[in-house]
Amino acid sequence: MSSYFAKLSFAAVAGIGFLFTSDSLWAQDVMIKVENGTAKTITVSPSGDVRGGAEEDGNVKKPFTGKRAAVDVAILLDTSSSMDGLIGQAQAQLWGIVQEFSKAEKAGRTPLLRVAVFEYGNSRLPAAEGYIRQVQQLTTDMDKISEVLFELTTNGGDEYCGQVIDECLTRLDWSTEPNSYKAIFIAGNEPFTQGSVNYEKTCKKAIESGVVVNTIHCGDYNTGVSGKWEHAAELTEGKYLNINQDRKVVHIKCPQDKIIIELNNKLNKTYLWYGAKRQRAILNQNQCAQDNNASRMSGGNFGGGLAQRAVAKSSSSYNNDGRDLVDSFADNKSDFRKLKKDVLPEAMQSMTEDERVAHLEKMTKERAEIKKEIAKLNKERLEHIAAERKEMSAGGEAEKTLSDVMGESVRVQLKRSGFKIKE
Repeated sequence: MSSYFAKLSFAAVAGIGFLFTSDSLWAQDVMIKVENGTAKTITVSPSGDVRGGAEEDGNVKKPFTGKRAAVDVAILLDTSSSMDGLIGQAQAQLWGIVQEFSKAEKAGRTPLLRVAVFEYGNSRLPAAEGYIRQVQQLTTDMDKISEVLFELTTNGGDEYCGQVIDECLTRLDWSTEPNSYKAIFIAGNEPFTQGSVNYEKTCKKAIESGVVVNTIHCGDYNTGVSGKWEHAAELTEGKYLNINQDRKVVHIKCPQDKIIIELNNKLNKTYLWYGAKRQRAILNQNQCAQDNNASRMSGGNFGGGLAQRAVAKSSSSYNNDGRDLVDSFADNKSDFRKLKKDVLPEAMQSMTEDERVAHLEKMTKERAEIKKEIAKLNKERLEHIAAERKEMSAGGEAEKTLSDVMGESVRVQLKRSGFKIKE
C-alpha cells in the first residue's frame, strides 16, 4: 500500500483532510471528504493503485449544472513510414467521427467538442523531443483540424507511445469541468514499450487526471496485445482496438448526396466570419479548402466524403463560436451590437445597426432551415448506407477502419460519462 499512502501524504501537505468511510483499506471503494464538504470516491486495488471516481455528494453523483458539457479529444497519430494508410483514414473519416459526438447530449444540449492532434514517430521531428510534435492545440475549429490532418506526411522514425501521451497530458489545456469527457486516441503499430518514458506511469497519470486512453493498434490483434497496447488501455479504463491501416476507405454514394452537397453550398453562404480582415479571409478560404479536401478523398464532387462533411457541418458539433457571427451572437443580439464595424464582414460594414441585426437574424433563420433539410436527407442517406453495407458484408465481417473503432468506443464511454446518445 506504499504508493497509496504516498498519494495521501502529498494531498495532506496540500491541506486536504481525509475521512475514510470504508471499514478497511482493502475495500474496493474508499471515500474521502475534502474541506469544502464535497466527497470523492476512489478505487483502491490490493496492489495500491488508485483510480479516481466521479465527484459525489454522499453517494450521489453531482448533477451537471453547466450550460454545455465539455468533450476534449486528443488524436495521437504515428506518422512513421508505414503509416500512410492511417493518415489517409484520419483524413477521410474525420467528419464521420465528428458526427459521433453530435449524437451525444447532456442537459438537452450537445457537448462543446474540442479536438487536438499530435504526431509521433516521424524522423523529420527532433530526436531530442522524442520525435513528437503538437500539431494542434485543443480547438473547436473542426476546419482547422481537417487542415492540419491534410498537412501530415510520413517518414521513418522511433515511436515513443509513453512519451507522446505524457506530452499530451502536459501541454493541452484539458477541461476542468467535473462532468466532462476527456479522451486520448493513440494509433500506431510498434510496441507500446518503446522510449525512455514508462507507459504504465504515464497511463496512471492519465486516469488520475480523468483522461481515458484508447489504444488503436494498426495490425494484428494479438501482436498489439503482446506489444502492450491492450495493457495500456486497461490501465486507463480505455478500450483496446485494432484496425488494418491499409484498408481503403469506401465511401458509399447515395441518391441524397447531390442534394446535400448543393445545400452545403447554400450553408456556406450563411457564414458571417468576423475579426481582423485577414482572419476573415483565412476562415472563409479554409472552409472551402476543407470542402475540396473532403470531395477529393471520395473521388469527386458528388462522392460520399463531401456529403458526410456537409452532414457534420449541419450538426452542432461543427461550431464556430468566436469566428462566425451566427454561432456567436444568434442568441445574444445585445453583445453583437457592441462589435466594432471594422471586424464585421465587409458587406455588413455599410449597414445601419438595425440592418446588421436584421441580416444576422436572416442568416440565422436560413442556416436553421438548411440544417433541418440536410438532417432529413441524411436520415434517408443512412438507411441507404446501412442496406449497402449489409450487402457488402454478406460474405463475412468487414475489416474495421479508424472511424469504426473510434465510434464504437466513443458511444460507450460517453454513456459512461453521463451523456445520452441519440440514435
